Amino acid sequence: MKITPQEVSHVADLARLHMSQEEIDAMAKQLDDILTYVAKLNELDTGSIVPTTHAISIVNAFREDEEKLSLEREKTLANAPQQNSESFVVPKVI
Repeated sequence: MKITPQEVSHVADLARLHMSQEEIDAMAKQLDDILTYVAKLNELDTGSIVPTTHAISIVNAFREDEEKLSLEREKTLANAPQQNSESFVVPKVI
């Protein structure tokens, strides 16, 4: 697959990018190298490989949800810099 400088220039125009001719030529070469490498990867037989979302097997590290009693309001508010006996008092953010 060959990416031409004209295609790069066209996409740059669509994206409203101002590129010099040297940048267009360099980008065309880089994109061509990438597509050549991807084409090489497509030659691999991956039919027997199970699709995965991770390269290694990951087990959920979270604990099971358990219902527990909440902290008492008085104990929770005791360490607050400012409170009004019902909730924390914080500066207004607009």
